[in-house]
Amino acid sequence: MKIGILGVPSSAGARAVGQENCPAAIREANLIERLREAGHAVTDYGNIESFKFAPDPRNPKSQNKTLVTRVCKLVAERVAGIVRDCVNPLILGGDCTIAIGSVAGIVGVLPNVGLIYLDADTDINTPKTTPSGIFDGMVVSHIIGKGLKELSHMAKRYPMLREENVALFGFDPSSGFVDPPEIEFLKSSPIVQFPIGKIRKVGIESAAKQALKGLKQKVDKIFVHFDSDFINGVEMPAKDLLHPDGFTFNDAEKALRIFAESEVFLGMEITEFNPTKDIDHRTASRLVDLFGSIFR
Repeated sequence: MKIGILGVPSSAGARAVGQENCPAAIREANLIERLREAGHAVTDYGNIESFKFAPDPRNPKSQNKTLVTRVCKLVAERVAGIVRDCVNPLILGGDCTIAIGSVAGIVGVLPNVGLIYLDADTDINTPKTTPSGIFDGMVVSHIIGKGLKELSHMAKRYPMLREENVALFGFDPSSGFVDPPEIEFLKSSPIVQFPIGKIRKVGIESAAKQALKGLKQKVDKIFVHFDSDFINGVEMPAKDLLHPDGFTFNDAEKALRIFAESEVFLGMEITEFNPTKDIDHRTASRLVDLFGSIFR
């Protein structure tokens, strides 16, 4: 596989600082060396410029919207270039909002793409429904055409993706982090839905195959968003929101490998890892081990 690494050192859409350090931490844990040892051709495309979260009391329902928009535009430009090079993008975030830029860049080159969104949350709030104003809880809504025009209309087409071409994989409706407006929206949405209970009922590998099969019937390529919140807070403590009932690293490996080994796999991104909470660098090493197993 030809893999292109892009770092997005930004916490602009987060709720605290720290996630901007992820690209450096993952690289320092020898990600590139690990992938090359597995036989992949790896190109490091460097980083976009760095952005940090700061409270934005002037925009309580859309905090740091200018910075978030700036980051997403930069990501879109760089990801489009990687895809034009016929390289599989591996994007190191950064908070979840980078997905808006990633998808905007991809659909400008490959319009018929699907998104598998591994996350304990649904991220389908908008500035009208959000209780926090933090954009990393509004990512999917902008990708499917809702929310701020600056973000939802960023791609060459609108909406970036149709709802039925998005699969939410691993969200936990009972965690307290999925808000009532999001739950209500999903009741009538054609978004492909694999909540945590459904996945555990059928098994992680079976669920991953079902999600992949469902999207493959409608799209040419699939991009994978991997939020570290997908993994429970015991195994993955270096993040800003701890979901105690999440999945394990082993679960993540099983699902991600199924996606990555598919002929329609385009690339993936990791978000929400906060290295400032990874004092002994153990989590960074585990994430590199995870990537090494996925791209074996």
